[in-house]
Amino acid sequence: MNGVRDFESLFEVSGRPLALHAFVVGYEPISESVSVRGGRPGRYLLEPVTAAAVAYDDGWVLLDGGFNLDVVRDEVKRAQHFNYETYTPVVPPGDPLRDGVAGAGLSWDRLAGCAISHAHVDHTGIVPTLPDQVPVVIQRREWEWVSGGAARPQFVVPADLLEAQERIRVIDGDAVLAPGLTALDTSGHTPGHQSFMIELPGRTVVLACDAADLHVNITSRTPCGWTPEPDGDERAQRAIDRLADLAEAGVEVWPGHDPDWVPWAAAMRGEDVTVR
Repeated sequence: MNGVRDFESLFEVSGRPLALHAFVVGYEPISESVSVRGGRPGRYLLEPVTAAAVAYDDGWVLLDGGFNLDVVRDEVKRAQHFNYETYTPVVPPGDPLRDGVAGAGLSWDRLAGCAISHAHVDHTGIVPTLPDQVPVVIQRREWEWVSGGAARPQFVVPADLLEAQERIRVIDGDAVLAPGLTALDTSGHTPGHQSFMIELPGRTVVLACDAADLHVNITSRTPCGWTPEPDGDERAQRAIDRLADLAEAGVEVWPGHDPDWVPWAAAMRGEDVTVR
């Protein structure tokens, strides 16, 4: 598979998750009809772009990676990949993800691995800058979608993943990535979308990522409004039903882009968001 290997082992961390650090690393104007099936196409939300770190005694795992800043801040590259009529990335000065990681007291030389929920431009940007020894986990269907030609019309910067293919590890469906950290198959929004369950000492959190942009997706069991495949709507409905079932069972399910969701709203105000 062009250098890509199946996921062979857990990320090299031990023990159980000690903390979840939540970051807002940018913003994007999104039509309500993209975030919610049946939403109003003319109503736009300025949604946060989010990422997270799961901390262990002996390392940490990164979940999602925001925009590729080299693309966003280069006039030519930006025009190639962004500047849609109704979409363009908004990134604060500096490097919001690396600044957030530093603020959480995490060291990049202790990064054990990275898992990417899906291949959209607002999630894959960190991948090209990661050290060669850091494995990057995505679903097999997502890798096949990107390597098969997904690009700007699908909101993908292919090079983010394709140029890092030696570090890409593919998994199929639900998989334990590390103790207390599980990838959940929530495909539909993209062919291989995955969410993440983190079992902390005092609570369990599921990062829905883009299987549920907004809290209303979960409470109303209404899936996202954009899918790239013929069976995408059906699979997106299964994904939101799965997340809603978890929420109804008492699991904290965090929507991926909701500006009113308390942890993301706090991060948007510059507050430290660490849950244990």
